[in-house]
Amino acid sequence: MHRLHSLLGIMQLADSALPTGSFSHSQGFETYMARGGLESEAEFEQWVTMFIRQQLTYTDALAIREVYRAETFEQVADLDELLTVSALPVQIREGSITMGKRLLTIGAESYPGDWVDRYAEGVAAGELFAHPASVWAVLARSLEVPVDEAVSSHVYATVIALTQNAVRAIPLGQSAGQRVIARVQPEVIHAVEVSATLSLDDLGAISPGLEIAQMQHQRQRARLFMS
Repeated sequence: MHRLHSLLGIMQLADSALPTGSFSHSQGFETYMARGGLESEAEFEQWVTMFIRQQLTYTDALAIREVYRAETFEQVADLDELLTVSALPVQIREGSITMGKRLLTIGAESYPGDWVDRYAEGVAAGELFAHPASVWAVLARSLEVPVDEAVSSHVYATVIALTQNAVRAIPLGQSAGQRVIARVQPEVIHAVEVSATLSLDDLGAISPGLEIAQMQHQRQRARLFMS
């Protein structure tokens, strides 16, 4: 029964309907749309594959593993700061903090625990930022979710949220979005596998082109998304 409790908890927190505000963020793909390079199912699949291989593997997935490797909460606090200051695009950094705080609030209310409560207290005191990946990892670890499942569920939930946003923005049909989600599942598994071979020194080793696109989004003439 305990395993089912963990499963149900992580399913709730990974649900795309969770009100964290992820529906208002494109994570930079809207910049590619404005350039005319993201107008079809195939082009979005190519973009989200790149996003999984880069940002989700070398930032989020690795960060989750680092939380699981942590022996003290102070190490988690240091990681939260490192993740936040490493996000160079302002919109990405601020948007991540907003979503992370919301996830932490929901998680702390539903699934309290020692590290979860300390995280929430630190954020409330202005001492911590609440990066979504480290918040997710603390919640998953508190629920005793195995690390590979914690990584895969976060990466997969992010892919689903981005695809839903692309469905209405590009626009793609709902069926097209589901086809993309199904086809990139091997990429999610690959992110889990690759992140297991990385260390903290690899954190943030992503394509500069993605970060530049995320920075340019702030000055786009017209935008549907906040990032």
